[in-house]
Amino acid sequence: MHKPKMVVFDLDYTLWPFWVDTHVDPPFHKDESGVVLDARRQRVSLYKDTVEILTSLHNQGIKIGLASRTVEVDGANQLLSLFNLNQYISFKEIYPGSKVTHFKKLQGDSGFQYTDMMFFDDEQRNISDISRLGVHCVLVPNGVTLRLVNEELMRFSSKSHT
Repeated sequence: MHKPKMVVFDLDYTLWPFWVDTHVDPPFHKDESGVVLDARRQRVSLYKDTVEILTSLHNQGIKIGLASRTVEVDGANQLLSLFNLNQYISFKEIYPGSKVTHFKKLQGDSGFQYTDMMFFDDEQRNISDISRLGVHCVLVPNGVTLRLVNEELMRFSSKSHT
């Protein structure tokens, strides 16, 4: 099966069910039981399949990248650390601006062609922009799921790649 060399995820409403810059209040921390909380002591969580997806891709040797336009860069990085996700992630582009800029940097840093990448995001404008580069893009309606990722890996492998 032909697999992408890198799968890139947005963060907000893709790996976790909130906007890190508006819906939760950094700084974040873990309580004594290991639950991640924001500054108001509200529980912060990932979508239920997030860890399993990242583990699966990582175990298949597929590099994982992040592309987020959030202005809350420190909070996003803090959550990635508290959720122990950094162990799976090879490339991170987390800053405001165009996702095209993120992908140009991801392509340059990784050396992978756009056609060897897959991208999951919840916003149609980002899907439209990035698909023009030749990236296999997937609109995520309600958070990324293992089923969606596996379906798209099959779809990616059935496309003809040069």
